[in-house]
Amino acid sequence: MRWRRRAAEAADETMIEPEIAVRDEARNARRVRARFWRTVKRAAGQVPFLDEVVAAYYCAFDPATPNRVRAMLLAALAYFVLPIDVVPDLLAGIGFTDDIAVLTAVFGLLRGHIRDEHRAAARAALAVEPEDEPAPEPEPAKA
Repeated sequence: MRWRRRAAEAADETMIEPEIAVRDEARNARRVRARFWRTVKRAAGQVPFLDEVVAAYYCAFDPATPNRVRAMLLAALAYFVLPIDVVPDLLAGIGFTDDIAVLTAVFGLLRGHIRDEHRAAARAALAVEPEDEPAPEPEPAKA
């Protein structure tokens, strides 16, 4: 019985308070919005599934996406856009390898939430000329 109580206490200690989770999601959303397209341009040719990364961006900012999915996508995309991480993105050839690993894991869990309309928006955004920057706001989901 004591081990159950200790396990429950340990679980309580590691729980994230809801207001912290909301604050982290908001901070991640700001970071992703501010740096996403610039990072996509740098990652072109280095990330083999860049179209899925852009589709995940549109999914993360789609109001129809469930909050827990949005939070996970924003956390993974924030890791992608931050230049300082386990393997700095500035290292030619290997800079995005850790980002690819994180994104692959998250996409594997959430692939069903990235819908065809997100992929279509990603294809359209990636078809834009490199000096142009696509609009960062996705269109609201149709009910």
